[in-house]
Order: sequence, then structure tokens, then C-alpha cells
Amino acid sequence: MSVTVKLFASMMCANWCNLERDVRELESAGIDGLHFDIMDGHFVPNLTMGFDVVRSLRQITQLPFDVHLMIEKPERYIDRFAQIGVQFISVHFESTPHVHRAIKQVKDAGVSAIVAINPATPPCAIDYLLDDVDGVLVMTVNPGFSGQAAIPAAVRKIADVKERIEQRGSNAFIQVDGNVSFELAPTMIRYGANILVGGTSSIFSKESSLSENIRRFRSLIVNVIDEKGSGILKVTP
Repeated sequence: MSVTVKLFASMMCANWCNLERDVRELESAGIDGLHFDIMDGHFVPNLTMGFDVVRSLRQITQLPFDVHLMIEKPERYIDRFAQIGVQFISVHFESTPHVHRAIKQVKDAGVSAIVAINPATPPCAIDYLLDDVDGVLVMTVNPGFSGQAAIPAAVRKIADVKERIEQRGSNAFIQVDGNVSFELAPTMIRYGANILVGGTSSIFSKESSLSENIRRFRSLIVNVIDEKGSGILKVTP
């Protein structure tokens, strides 16, 4: 069984006094992409980052940029982020009454479109989006703050989303964000995750350096045992 699993670093968990240093170390350690949580204080009760931060970091690295819009009326900002040169934009199902329109706007801008769903949003909510999106972002915590414990039902939902994707014949990948820890990551992969967004409980853990944490995460992924008994999951970094 061959599985592709990528690691993205949650930049809201980086050292904001030394962002360039962290990006250089992440890049050197082989991180697959940088994940930016954009918050407006309305859709989620927090404020983080913005155009200037993303634009500044775009100038120092060619890593894929993954912009997660935790904002109301995301249509207002999609084009501006696309112009910076990001590769992925996530739009929350819950953030706009016209999510199809927002997804089309992302794709028209030449960017991969991801629909994000909060822990309480059922997988069936995106049934009629799976033909139009490149990926699904499953939030395993309520968005807005790092360091939260994962919601067990939301972790199990990864498997439900995977089943619906397969039933639909969609090629959408599954991204997971929210307490993607060393302990929970194997379960998330077994349930069908393709992209793991690591934060304070893994990539940015204070117990080791960024490079050491990424090496540990890579080793962990490669050694996940397939629960169906097919042996080691072969992972393409």
C-alpha cells in the first residue's frame, strides 16, 4: 500500500521574532510547505498574520504556501493572497453562504482550492463540493488558537471524509489541522490524511529543535503500521 503524506508547518506556532530563521531551518530540514492561519477576530476569536507577513516570507523561500482563511466573507481577500504567489487557499464551508463561488474564485486565480470544515460540521455538508475542490481540510480542534486538545469525534471524522471522497470518485486530498501530535499523527494517517499541519505538539515542540522534530515526524510516519495487515505504509515525503 503506497501512501503520500506531506508535512506542513503551522506558522502561527513559529517564533515571530525570528520568522526568517525558522523558515530557513524548516526548509533545510525538508518541510513540505508552510501553513498560514489568517484570522479576522470574527469568524474566530483571534487575530493573526496578514498580507504583509505572507508577502515578506514569499520573498525568502520557494516552499509551497498554504493559506487557511479563518475569516468571514473570504471572497474579499482570495485574489490578493493569490497574487502573492501562494499554492493553496482553504475556504471554510461555514464562512460564506456561497462557498461554491469562493472555491471557483480560488481556482480561477490559479491556486489549489481546499474546503475547510469545523469539528461540528458533518462530512455530508461537502458532498456537493467534492467534484470542485482539490482538497478537504478537516479541523480536529475549533479554529482560532494553537495548543488545544484534539476533539476525538473530529479525528474519527477523517475516516468518514475519506470514505465519502472514495464513494464520489474524487481525487481530493485530506489535510488535517489541530493537535497533529506525534501521538495522534499515526491514527490520522490510517484514517486517510495526506497532509499533516504540525504545530506546538510536533514540529514546534519545545522539547527538541525544528530539525529534530521533523526527523522524528518523518520516522514516525514511515513506520506507521497499516491496520489491515498490509505491513508498513510506504510514504513519499
